Amino acid sequence: MRKRVGAVFNRRQDEFETLLDWNNYLEDVEGLVFDIMEGDVKTRTIAEEKLKAYKEANKGVIEENTRVGLEEGELERRREKAEREATRQRRLAAQREEEEEKADVLKTRQSVLDRLTYEDIDANTIAAQAQKIILKKTSARRNLKDIPIQSNGSAMDAGLTIRGLKKKEAPVPEKPYDPFGGLDLTPSRYILQDHYESEWLGGAKKDMRHMAGGYSLQEYYARTMFEAFSGLGVFIEDDVTDRNQRAQVVVAPAIVTAAAVQAAASNTNIERNMELDDVF
Repeated sequence: MRKRVGAVFNRRQDEFETLLDWNNYLEDVEGLVFDIMEGDVKTRTIAEEKLKAYKEANKGVIEENTRVGLEEGELERRREKAEREATRQRRLAAQREEEEEKADVLKTRQSVLDRLTYEDIDANTIAAQAQKIILKKTSARRNLKDIPIQSNGSAMDAGLTIRGLKKKEAPVPEKPYDPFGGLDLTPSRYILQDHYESEWLGGAKKDMRHMAGGYSLQEYYARTMFEAFSGLGVFIEDDVTDRNQRAQVVVAPAIVTAAAVQAAASNTNIERNMELDDVF
């Protein structure tokens, strides 16, 4: 019965906002199983109706979760198979390493005996050298790395019939390329119309030869309206005030220069008079 109910209420933990919501969901499912198994006729009937209603209302979610569950089951079986194979390979490697160590010990022992027999060298020195050789070979053999095992998670749709489920958010669609970087070029002081009455443009509208070279009256309308309204941002009074201030700045040095010249001329006349009146 738990398997039957679990095939319908097959929500997953990653669909819930919190662990408490997930535990409450599991408790509700267990309560439903208990009502079907141990409840009286009325309780069992209510539980069966609840199971049927949920199955009909969430058919798409149930099928999707079933599919995801089968995929994850297959991935889990592959992972377990890979782990068993990795364990077998490690066991075989350990056996080969043990056999190679035994062979190295026997070979080293024979080499030590041969050197003791034919060479005049201290036995402790030969034994220490042989031990270093054995350790070096053992370290080289133990550089066997474990087989990496990878597992992939699966995403699934979340419904809204159970409390605590995460809300499914659709991905934000990619916006079209904007060469102006979001800058709004719509005129703010006027609204450009598709058509303007003008006697001067009447002939151009009727004669399509004016449009042969790609000319567009809309471009003319846009340029003319822009030129007509472009002066609205200029304030004449402020411009005149600024101009007068700049003129004062320019005139002031000229006045100072003229005064300086006049003062210099006066000083020259005084000096000349002084020279004439000098009795010496």
